[in-house]
Amino acid sequence: MKILVIDAQGGGIGRQLISAIKKNIKTAEVIAVGTNNAATSAMLKAGADGAATGENAVVVGCRNADIIVGPIGIAIADSMLGEVTPKMALAVAQSRAVRVLIPFSHCDNVVVGVSDYSVEQLIQEALGHIRKIVLED
Repeated sequence: MKILVIDAQGGGIGRQLISAIKKNIKTAEVIAVGTNNAATSAMLKAGADGAATGENAVVVGCRNADIIVGPIGIAIADSMLGEVTPKMALAVAQSRAVRVLIPFSHCDNVVVGVSDYSVEQLIQEALGHIRKIVLED
């Protein structure tokens, strides 16, 4: 099972996701892709099995992933302060992978109907969905 974690800015969400996945799903291969070097570095330090940076890395990673996980902004062009390019968002949206998107209301994107959970609660919720997907295979 190949899990692609995509994050931007400082990579804090991706770092927490990778740490939780590696601790709870031992058989998963976790690949980190950051929109910038800081995000990639943070996720690599969290224990990712491989890592890359930038638009092409997102596009290629989305082709090979079974699960894509990250903030909802990875599927919205120009989100995350402009770090997610239209090509990146399209790659996430068109991937054959299951997408587990964490609903943050940031950068002029508001997710209606989502409670104001802590980051830790959202990470645990995402991990629960990933576990279900992994167990189904």
